[in-house]
Amino acid sequence: FLNKAAVEKGPNSPWVLCTVTQVEETKQMLRMIPILIATFIPSTMLAQIGTLFVKQGTTLDRSIGRSFEIPPASLAAFVTLSMLICVVLYDLVFVKIMRKWTKNPRGITLLQRMGIGLVLHIIIMVIASLTEVRRLKVAKDYGLVQSGGQIPLSIFTLLPQYILMGTADAFLEVAKIEFFYDQAPESMKSLGTSYSMTTLGIGNFLSSFLLKTVSDITKRNHHKGWILNNLNDSHLDYYYAFFAILNILNFIFFIFAAKSYVYKAEISDSMKILTEKPDILTKPYDEKINSIHG
Repeated sequence: FLNKAAVEKGPNSPWVLCTVTQVEETKQMLRMIPILIATFIPSTMLAQIGTLFVKQGTTLDRSIGRSFEIPPASLAAFVTLSMLICVVLYDLVFVKIMRKWTKNPRGITLLQRMGIGLVLHIIIMVIASLTEVRRLKVAKDYGLVQSGGQIPLSIFTLLPQYILMGTADAFLEVAKIEFFYDQAPESMKSLGTSYSMTTLGIGNFLSSFLLKTVSDITKRNHHKGWILNNLNDSHLDYYYAFFAILNILNFIFFIFAAKSYVYKAEISDSMKILTEKPDILTKPYDEKINSIHG
């Protein structure tokens, strides 16, 4: 129906009549919306780094040595660190190996890279749920359920989920930025970049919405609820399992969205064409003359 915007029906005002280029550019931005929607859930998972993951850390043993205690929020540094390491390994090792198999200059497509990140998010929430099961068991064994006291379990027990979150970012977040920039029309590159930032904002709002909704629903019919101020008496393991299921459903949606998406020429492909010299420019002078005159 957008094609009608380029059909002359009256005065040729820019507010009434659009060029074919403008219509096609708008179509391209709309084609990316299903992929955009598929990134909302993983952005919600990222929000857990500064919320529930930190809350978990406050209930664990944070001591290093006799006098120093590590701040729970400082574990987020491992997300950045693991992401940086994985990005380097991805470019130096993974791309070179995959390029031999796929013949793709990137190694794999941007959507395939995003898909790997989505799978990692499923694994992260499964690990987080199992870690929480262990934490709750220790709290019960030491009689700390009702008191909400500190559990004699090292805060570094949470390290796997932080490191894997950084690994997932190296795939999903980096590919997301590249994808929306590459696939946006030339005149809408800034809007394409804003797509990737939009997902982070929506992810934070969605995180708060899900937390409040799940907390209210699980308290119905006089039940205790999954998420309380006292995490030792909560069921954060159920909540993380719910996130794992949500990620699985989101991954299924992403597969359908990715299969139906048609790539436009990527910037990397255009650059490759520009850097390749035509044969006529690389031949010796005599050969050029002969080729011109038949």
